Amino acid sequence: MDWTLDEKFETPEGVVRWGALGSGDPLVLVHGTPYSSFLWRDIAPALARTRRVYFFDHLGFGRSEQREGQDLSLAAHSRNFARLLDHWGLSRPSVVAHDIGGAVALRTLLLEERSYRDLTLFDAVSGGAWERGLFRLFLEHEEVFRELPGYAHEALVAAHLRHATQAGFRPGVLDAFLAPWQGAAGQAAFYRQYTQIRQADTVAYEHLLGDVSIPVRLVWGREDRILPPEYAEWLHARIPHAELHWIEDAGHLLQEDAPGRLLAYLTAGSASV
Repeated sequence: MDWTLDEKFETPEGVVRWGALGSGDPLVLVHGTPYSSFLWRDIAPALARTRRVYFFDHLGFGRSEQREGQDLSLAAHSRNFARLLDHWGLSRPSVVAHDIGGAVALRTLLLEERSYRDLTLFDAVSGGAWERGLFRLFLEHEEVFRELPGYAHEALVAAHLRHATQAGFRPGVLDAFLAPWQGAAGQAAFYRQYTQIRQADTVAYEHLLGDVSIPVRLVWGREDRILPPEYAEWLHARIPHAELHWIEDAGHLLQEDAPGRLLAYLTAGSASV
């Protein structure tokens, strides 16, 4: 499947790969873990019919640089996102964020003090008690997971990816998501990024969520097993003016489970306060 990131941006921790499509008002797409901008392969071209759409792979993900010693915390991802916005010359873009991309977008807005025109968060890490399940085991037993035989590691990652989708992946898609995490280097990179993503980096801005004044839209898969519906309700209670929309029969990956319905929200115009 053809998905290219032709542009490079140098950060203190390594190279971030990015791309852009279309023309018009700017809109930025922010992915989560353990995914990459490949998630946007259907969404970005559709949005680019009327917008200038930017997308990128977080440092340590996808086609961006992976190496030992990188700071891959949510705080570091947020600093890199702020740098990218400055590099692109975007002062008030629309931002659409998924999974840990939600925390990155919120930290960049509230702590890095960058401005957005509006913000859409779907099935996103935002705050509360999200260090749970398999993620908690990664944090507590990093060395065990790093030492897994390659076949066992690949089976675990594949099962984790499948758990995120209600409808299942189309042919070739699972392989594309697996590719950055394969081999010895990929296995090390997978656990390196997961064990640096900590709840403390969302606690840092939770007290500011009520101060968010831009239009905010929340869209959530009703069958999300990674971040179940109560996480949407938690966030909605703290940004009271935000719109909250449910997508039925869809899981954590709306880009895979319900791309048409997701696009309907993303092209419906800005959320309103």
